Amino acid sequence: MSALLQMTGPVIDLLYEVAALPRSGEEAVVTGFAMAPGGGFNAMVAARRAGMAAMCGGGVGTGPFSELVMAGFASEGIGLARPRDPVRDNGCCTVLIEPSGERSFVAAPNAEGHMTAADLAAISVRDFGWTLVSGYSLHYDGMNAAISGWIDRTAALPPLVFDPSPLVAELPADLLRPVLARATWISANASEARHLTGRTDLDEAVADLARGRDGAILRDGARGCWLATGGRVTQIPPFEVRAIDTNGAGDTHIGSFLARLDATGDALHAARYANVAAALSTTVKGPSTAPPEAGVLALLAQGTDTWPRMP
Repeated sequence: MSALLQMTGPVIDLLYEVAALPRSGEEAVVTGFAMAPGGGFNAMVAARRAGMAAMCGGGVGTGPFSELVMAGFASEGIGLARPRDPVRDNGCCTVLIEPSGERSFVAAPNAEGHMTAADLAAISVRDFGWTLVSGYSLHYDGMNAAISGWIDRTAALPPLVFDPSPLVAELPADLLRPVLARATWISANASEARHLTGRTDLDEAVADLARGRDGAILRDGARGCWLATGGRVTQIPPFEVRAIDTNGAGDTHIGSFLARLDATGDALHAARYANVAAALSTTVKGPSTAPPEAGVLALLAQGTDTWPRMP
């Protein structure tokens, strides 16, 4: 199986379970708190748990948050594709999780938001079978021009998977253009797909995203996903669960899909696997809660007729 090169760096998530989002000038009622690696970490964990090797080419710094990141990498068998930033710690993301499982973010980048041409030149791309980058990497002023240019000019770049991210509307068009041109696959949620294509119909949106590339995935939470590849659009039903924390579910979907696509060459199987893995991840608190490969494959082997249906 190939290895994944993740070019979006990790952060530390500060996870607040809240009774409700606070209104302006008010304070949330907090019912739980945790701190864990998140951001670019999540998709790597999902890929690893689905059987794929993964390394981080995104920024990892030095400092207390970075040490938490490194401990997470060690526990999941994830390595570094380039040296650590000697002067910056990793940044953090405040995550507010409502009782429904919905999450809201407030983030500030640090080491994961900085990358130079020299940093990128230190990465040996021939060691990898896939490259993953999110829109966050194109949003950070300390790295967006460097990574867009690297993607544009690196002839030997492994097949690129692009995750537009919730910040897609903020991405500079001149930096986004070469990334879209180079992307082999796009995995976007419904809102991101509508923004990129101008389409409101999801079948049309995912078909537009897939045009000129191997394919595209459109994720729509509890509605499952749409797969466009080979000129065909397939809506793949969800694995229904009672979600308690949706933080990291999209990342789980992306990492799981990539790992299974690489292992089998079957995009439909990979999308079905990703639906189950992402759904199960929402039943556990935390940002990087992808389930083990064996459990997901066992559920797929049972067939969708045996899956639970929520009332």
